[in-house]
Amino acid sequence: MGKVILTVLGSGSRGNSLHLEHAGRAILVDAGLSAKQLEGRMAEVGAELAELMGIVLTHEHGDHTAGLKTFVKKRRCPIFASHGTKDALEAEVALAEWRGFQAGQRLEIGCFSIETFPVPHDAAEPIGMRVTVGKTKVGLISDLGFVTRLVVERLKGCTALVLEANYDEAMLRAEEKRPWSVKQRISARHGHLSNGAAAQLVEEVAGPELTDLFLGHISEDCNRPEIARRAIEEALQRAGRGGVRVHETSAGAVGQRFEIEA
Repeated sequence: MGKVILTVLGSGSRGNSLHLEHAGRAILVDAGLSAKQLEGRMAEVGAELAELMGIVLTHEHGDHTAGLKTFVKKRRCPIFASHGTKDALEAEVALAEWRGFQAGQRLEIGCFSIETFPVPHDAAEPIGMRVTVGKTKVGLISDLGFVTRLVVERLKGCTALVLEANYDEAMLRAEEKRPWSVKQRISARHGHLSNGAAAQLVEEVAGPELTDLFLGHISEDCNRPEIARRAIEEALQRAGRGGVRVHETSAGAVGQRFEIEA
């Protein structure tokens, strides 16, 4: 009953989208790749055959919504978004079937029970979520500047986590292409999570139920996958959860399809 197939279609500053499937039905979390890329990457891993029940948006930024307008013209399905996100996008994606909700509200989309919660990020009404199918729980936080107690509580007990590990603090300070104001935005309390902050969160929430952890939104300039992985694996060891499988993600290529089951 609880088996969920999780595919990261892309994750990073160039675009973010996640496909969750169960028993031939699916949802997308974000649509930040072009519609052509979304369709192509789903076809590449065989995910396009599932009935798409809806798209759930974390927030309105372009790297999470760039393909939305064109994609929903081809794939007629509802868009679920917080009221703030909906208000920011509805005029541009006017013909879509919008379903607004307040951050913190629970959504029922077919077999997917989705508990949303607010996160601190410089967007209108950004959310994280915990998606439950049977006893399987997938926690997802994409963009947030710091970890609140609510985030910790909602991510405890998850079978799988999709977690931002955006930047390495030393690499961000040393990076020369970004002006100081941009660096401040990234590291601010409404910016993104560093490897260290992500590791602290993992150490706090990783329990005996956790089997898989996906590292997302890794900066191409201010981080390296191996640095992020090392920080997270060390945190898992400290939490006594060294057997958890850690997966890296990329904006440039679709990930594998992983079966997640409690």
